[in-house]
Amino acid sequence: MPVLVITGTGTEVGKTVTTAAVAAAALAAGRSVAVLKAAQTGVRPDERGDADEVARLAGEVATAELARYPEPLAPNTAARRAGRTAVRPQEIADAAAKLAAEHDLVLVEGAGGLLVRFDDEGGTLADAAELLGAPVLVVASAGLGTLNTTELTARELRRRGLGMAGVVIGSWPEDADLACRCNLADLPEVAAAPLLGALPAGAADLAPDRFRAAAPGWLAPGLDGTWDADAFTARWAAPAGS
Repeated sequence: MPVLVITGTGTEVGKTVTTAAVAAAALAAGRSVAVLKAAQTGVRPDERGDADEVARLAGEVATAELARYPEPLAPNTAARRAGRTAVRPQEIADAAAKLAAEHDLVLVEGAGGLLVRFDDEGGTLADAAELLGAPVLVVASAGLGTLNTTELTARELRRRGLGMAGVVIGSWPEDADLACRCNLADLPEVAAAPLLGALPAGAADLAPDRFRAAAPGWLAPGLDGTWDADAFTARWAAPAGS
């Protein structure tokens, strides 16, 4: 798996911190890692972007960013309003392929969800994944509403013939409510893909050394981790009729 595309079911679901955790676990397993941010929006030239945040948390990863736009909008809209060139799926695929020639693992982080548009022709992260022939990891929220957005994302991946690596919950609350606990069993069913991890809420606030030490425990073996989905689900399972 030299290239893994990471998308979310929407914004603010923990996509960047999950990318950092995957990178940290891979580094701990002795793999070289590169992180590609296809398009960074809502950040000034002098500010740290998502790729920088991944490197801060995960450690020695190579980073690349194809474009940066100041307004926090969809990449195509942000590019148009800034009067700048949009990023196209072929550029994302070419950049990832170049990084893959020099690293054991390349993580391609999208912007928002799978079908957020990068250019005015309608190019998306899904198109880039198709060009790369790369599996897609879906980061989902834990609570109410996540089943719908996760299933829609999974259905689109299957419609396009793209491989879905699995689902990671980007922020698992310390006091999980009934919806969160039920979703542990329901998410892999609606996605027709395995649950590959759950990051604790506030993981990004940990000191980098603590984050790197803990990251493998948040992710399943398929992502170089030690997390056990069955044990986690059993621990948090909602009793019938509760």
